[in-house]
Amino acid sequence: MTAIENTALGRLEKEGRLLNAVLKGGTTKPGRFGFRGDVALKFQAQVADEKRPPDYSIEQVLAIAQDGERTIPVLAGYLHSFAYLADVATVLDGALSPTGRYFMFCNNVDLLAKYRVKFGDISFHVLPCDESTVWKEMMDLVGLNKDEIKKLDPGGKLDYLLDAAKGLNLSYEEISYDDGLTKMEPVKNRNENRPV
Repeated sequence: MTAIENTALGRLEKEGRLLNAVLKGGTTKPGRFGFRGDVALKFQAQVADEKRPPDYSIEQVLAIAQDGERTIPVLAGYLHSFAYLADVATVLDGALSPTGRYFMFCNNVDLLAKYRVKFGDISFHVLPCDESTVWKEMMDLVGLNKDEIKKLDPGGKLDYLLDAAKGLNLSYEEISYDDGLTKMEPVKNRNENRPV
């Protein structure tokens, strides 16, 4: 069984950033640790010992990390605003690799937009996400059908999906973070049109 402390996710765990996990443990591949949940980006100020939810996070994160390796090879997640991408680069600094594959689905980018944004030598693929989930969007992106993986356990499904994502060669338009900020749309209210 792979211990999270021996992977690139260990620091995030120690900092208390790995939240709402639906999977946090070994996968079907030897020495591999899988995580599905949220990664806190900005914490609220804590008063006394009360635990407050973070101001914002990378939500619906899908990530794998290998025992003894210092970087995360594949990570996908949802950002409620493109502006949070700078925080992603800061919080995950040192845990990402120039050869890694990182996918951020954003609430407030044009629905037809697909960008590549670099921070130093780390590239993020930025895609729209509206009324869907990161899991479903990634399945569509790599061209997987849910019937292909339905017999696998949660760790096996994550392995299968993210191994397929590693092999993606996406040539999206490269823009700077500042360009992205000028192109981003207003953040949509998640609770709009919800029945009370």
